[in-house]
Amino acid sequence: MSTQPEPAPVASTGAAVATPERPYLDVRDLKVTFGTDDGEVRAVSGLSFSLERGRTLGIVGESGSGKSAGSLAIMGLQRGRRTTVSGEIWLAGENLVEATPERVRTLRGREMAMIFQDPLSAMHPYYTIGQQIVEAYRVHNDVSRRAARTRAIEMLDRVGIPDPVRRLGNYPHEFSGGMRQRAMIAMALSCDPSLLIADEPTTALDVTVQAQILDLLRDLQKEFGSAIVIITHDLGVVAEISDEVLVMYAGNAVEHGPVQEIFSAPQHPYTWGLLSSMTRLDRVRSDRLRAVQGNPPSLVAVPPGCPFHPRCQYSELAGEATRTVRPLLETVAPGHRVACHLAAETRVRIFRDEVAPNL
Repeated sequence: MSTQPEPAPVASTGAAVATPERPYLDVRDLKVTFGTDDGEVRAVSGLSFSLERGRTLGIVGESGSGKSAGSLAIMGLQRGRRTTVSGEIWLAGENLVEATPERVRTLRGREMAMIFQDPLSAMHPYYTIGQQIVEAYRVHNDVSRRAARTRAIEMLDRVGIPDPVRRLGNYPHEFSGGMRQRAMIAMALSCDPSLLIADEPTTALDVTVQAQILDLLRDLQKEFGSAIVIITHDLGVVAEISDEVLVMYAGNAVEHGPVQEIFSAPQHPYTWGLLSSMTRLDRVRSDRLRAVQGNPPSLVAVPPGCPFHPRCQYSELAGEATRTVRPLLETVAPGHRVACHLAAETRVRIFRDEVAPNL
């Protein structure tokens, strides 16, 4: 095993200093478990991925697959008496798992920020939008309240909120869903973070507003050069904005690769199921939408072997190993990895002959 590098030096501003040896975000063997009365919930089981600045990673999977749990761990928001986080989370050369809560709190907002799934519950109902952006900015910048207010107005204008001076005094409930999401993006980007995690940023928004939010994230990424992790169950969103796709199931990564590769030549049966349940407007489907049969397993008792095998219609082709041995991610093409016991030629044949014609 390679020697773990020393944490990167810290600049006087409190920002992490990037190192040339690692990607900007490098997650290695991340495990997140929660202690409950029913047993230990293994929310994330050995997740690994990396992401450079200026690129977008889409994380997809059903509810309970570990998407949000892993991202909250990156933000340092999964620490608790009955919560365990292990592995490595390197941000700009600094291991956040080993960092103190105070250090992570310093980085949160300045180096990394998160857009939460429900902005109405994520924002404080008793404070105006302007007060909350001003506070978030002043925590990480030694500026006057007046300068912070000017910054808040600038950010609201940048995310497309009309009449930002007046809307600064509105409360969250006075904004529509799309406007609240824009205000949360303004708050998250007020300190120019290099990593932005967006957890279901377009959920419950109509398609027109969804498109506006995605365009906004894309434009802001070009401006700030941020690395973006977007968590979603909507494959249309992934296709629109992501450079890479990470497919998660039962706390495990089952497939990871470039977005074009995942959509044109997916190799995991679970990915096939997700794509088969996706509506298409660009072609006439030859079959009805097909849902993935069965239900996700309990994370207290994840089945041995491949966690997907109880729901996989091709598991018998993989033999006994599918029920006893946990498959590891293996490279099948440049940048494309899959964790499946099916032989590579079998996966290619099944996708070509059975799956692709019905997508």
